[in-house]
Amino acid sequence: MDVKTLFDLGGKVALVTGGSRGLGLQMAEALGELGAKVAITARKAGELAEAEAHLKGMGIDVMTHVSDLSDAAAAQPLVDAVMAKWGQIDILVNNAGASWGAPAEVHPLDAWHKVMNLNVTALFVLSQAVANATMIPRKQGKIINIASIAGLKGTDPHFMPTIAYNSSKGAVVNFTRSLAAEWAQHGIHVNAIAPGVFPSKMAKGMIERSEAYILDHTPMRRLGSDFDLKGTVALLASQASDYMTGVIIPVDGGFSAV
Repeated sequence: MDVKTLFDLGGKVALVTGGSRGLGLQMAEALGELGAKVAITARKAGELAEAEAHLKGMGIDVMTHVSDLSDAAAAQPLVDAVMAKWGQIDILVNNAGASWGAPAEVHPLDAWHKVMNLNVTALFVLSQAVANATMIPRKQGKIINIASIAGLKGTDPHFMPTIAYNSSKGAVVNFTRSLAAEWAQHGIHVNAIAPGVFPSKMAKGMIERSEAYILDHTPMRRLGSDFDLKGTVALLASQASDYMTGVIIPVDGGFSAV
């Protein structure tokens, strides 16, 4: 099999959460460019409509579904909608996430729950629903979780005092490894990407406050771009990663290496 064939996603269906903007939209573009049909979900219908028009303008077959995955009950209707349209889900990108900035001693408990519900519980509930609906019966699937460099080690509070976010992304790292070990028997690959700092709505305040610190601690001396996740998600979604599972790949300009 040649390399181009390894990366071909023709005939595949991908579901990307938080796919209306930022990193989610970047990954949806990549999967669609490789031939996949792409379902994107997010909370805001207007942003989904804009993303849908953008992806269709690229020639990508796309569907949208409005859902708030912090509510565990939203997962099954989302899966049902994609299955009703395309009959399968081959690739699940668990990208939707939330953050909250506050020192640990004053971090609100309701904000802790908000972050954990979306960043951890939603991953479990949606992965379970997708696996039971289509991946386990077909003995194949690719699950890609979006972790963070904040989940790989302790974080300097001058950079990011986000104890709930950091803890949740650490949970995503071990969730990925544990699920990979458990579902390998079903032919399901479970891997994660740990992005560094990318300009986004969620990261805007942190970048404004700490950009000098970030760049000083990033060997490549730049933030992530609109293209820097595309190759990694293409690898993990395709046959090119068929002997990879339980892997966490930092995409961070070297931030986690030093």
